[in-house]
Amino acid sequence: MYNYHICPKRDIFCVDQKSFFASVSCIMNGLEPQTTKLAVVADTKNPGAVVLAATPELKKLGIKTGSRLFEIPGRGDIYIINPSMKTYLDYSAKITEIALKYVAPEDFHQYSVDEFFMDVTESYYLFAENPKELAVRIQREIYEETAIECAVGIGDNILLSKLALDIEAKKTGDGIAEWRYHDVPEKLWPIKPLRDFWGISRRSEVKLNERGIFKIGDLAQYSPVHLKQDFGIIGVDWHLHANGIDFSEIREKHTVHAPSICKSQILMRDYRFREIYVVVLEHVDEVMHRLRLTGKLAKTVQIAVGTKDGRIYRKQFTVPEGTNNSNRVMEGIWNILKRIADPHALYRTISVTLTNFIPDSVTQVSLFDDINQLKRQEALMKTVDALKVRYGQLSVMRALSCTEASTLKLRDGLIAGHKR
Repeated sequence: MYNYHICPKRDIFCVDQKSFFASVSCIMNGLEPQTTKLAVVADTKNPGAVVLAATPELKKLGIKTGSRLFEIPGRGDIYIINPSMKTYLDYSAKITEIALKYVAPEDFHQYSVDEFFMDVTESYYLFAENPKELAVRIQREIYEETAIECAVGIGDNILLSKLALDIEAKKTGDGIAEWRYHDVPEKLWPIKPLRDFWGISRRSEVKLNERGIFKIGDLAQYSPVHLKQDFGIIGVDWHLHANGIDFSEIREKHTVHAPSICKSQILMRDYRFREIYVVVLEHVDEVMHRLRLTGKLAKTVQIAVGTKDGRIYRKQFTVPEGTNNSNRVMEGIWNILKRIADPHALYRTISVTLTNFIPDSVTQVSLFDDINQLKRQEALMKTVDALKVRYGQLSVMRALSCTEASTLKLRDGLIAGHKR
């Protein structure tokens, strides 16, 4: 259906550091990552704390990311430690330095702390006979410098390199897999269920199944016209991706068309409904503080709370004229939660998201608003923001943040939600 001869053909690496967080934690403690049973836990003193990472040997016992501390067997050969985000970032930066010896900065993209892309099309021949030989060299150098093992997916484009990594390279003995256009029918099309494919959610999978599409090969051979009719432009993207086609390039500057400000948290214990008010308010204060510093107003607010048994209550509302007022947003959120959430459930996750931004210079005032009161609130918010910027988040707190339900002090000074 597609002529691969006219499709972009690059040499893209997708590099992943195997069990990165657990491996770094092992190295920090003088342990061997491949033979040690170790879990990185959000809070080693809290039985309900979440397992953030686990070594391969511990995973063999059924402990994985998302497990709880109390699920880990009480054995002498199992190590349980707190995360050290500063150390993880230091290791990640060191590995990035190694990668940048082989490509120009514009041909490098950091996908996450432990994964990145490299376009070696114009540079691999300076160091090796072919891309795979360079991949072996990079693997070896990263291991020699950091003791971290890597897996590398090689592909004609970003999509194929990512799929080669996730589906094959992580399972091979040498940790390297190469997927080219001619490999698509053999390696890509047999993939099922559809949710295992990059970019297809469980909900989308159900809709595709209803149309007789159960594996990627079915999707690749389905009519793109009908996919566009049923799913819009995303249906066309699915069809291209199912055929291994991806026109994106690392050198292209990515523009965020729908930016957002979000704060989410996994709670360290079960919270009753009335207790989450404090944590939600702290989250609202934090995202609104960040919003005001950008000089924007938010027109759309989303709240999501998750129960202990995995049920999610999610809802969004719109403020037509936009706002950066914490009290107003909190009032809207709490009215929604009282209406949709189970007041008797126990809660474990909270998320507050702001989207649809406009400049704060276009603030609209209603005839029914008290102008003097709005000015006083605005002056107070600016003062609070200035104090937080200069002296830290804990320099100004609501009285509610001194209660037992608060998590503000616990989160202060964390990097990415974890200890430094």
